[in-house]
Amino acid sequence: MEKREAGAVFITGGARGIGKGTALYLLERGFRVAIADLDMEAGLAAEEELRKLGDMAFFHADVSDDGSIKKAIDEAASRFGGLDALINNAGIARPVKTGMEALTLEAWNEVISVNLTGAFLASRHAAKYLRKNKGSIVNIASTRAFQSEPGWEAYSASKGGLLSLTHAMALSLGPHVRVNCISPGWIHTGESTDLNKEDHAQHPAGRVGKAGDIASLVEYLISDKASFITGQNFVADGGMTKKMIYAE
Repeated sequence: MEKREAGAVFITGGARGIGKGTALYLLERGFRVAIADLDMEAGLAAEEELRKLGDMAFFHADVSDDGSIKKAIDEAASRFGGLDALINNAGIARPVKTGMEALTLEAWNEVISVNLTGAFLASRHAAKYLRKNKGSIVNIASTRAFQSEPGWEAYSASKGGLLSLTHAMALSLGPHVRVNCISPGWIHTGESTDLNKEDHAQHPAGRVGKAGDIASLVEYLISDKASFITGQNFVADGGMTKKMIYAE
């Protein structure tokens, strides 16, 4: 198999969290990276920080707006001479702590539009560039697609939808484009409260996850090493979804 050089990657929701961590990881390994985010301030700050590491650009875009995300993807492909991978990472959570009845249709639609429809729109517009380079798509879902807490209906449904969208697109876009999914568990990106010993100890792996844990899996899935893998979901949660927990 002919080995390709590290290519151009488009990451939605790349201004912070797992998206930003993945951008940093890939830039350090020679990839060219475009990040898209609705938060202009955070996106510009991330661009200023990350461009020191390599060839990257920030595009202000709303993944739930068809014209907005198309414009960003087309501009990124023009800048880099094409695209080799799309990472559908953009997502929002709107948990309702006062019961499911309090979840409004507006709030439901907002989460589904960003987390699920946004991934479809970005994939639809990136497909022509990815086909040309035999590229790949990685959807970032969540272990909440399998497990839930009260009040997370919209988020869990959106992430469960990403799993189904993954295998559907893998069939529609194959064999020229591979499509896979990662379902992270608890990933600490340094943007929330500090962790304690109990947080780490409850994980069978012995620690809470880091953005690099997801980024390294992304790198593998978009590489030629994973050329026989498509339509699959990979759980990266330190073993938590395999842990049987009952109240004592």
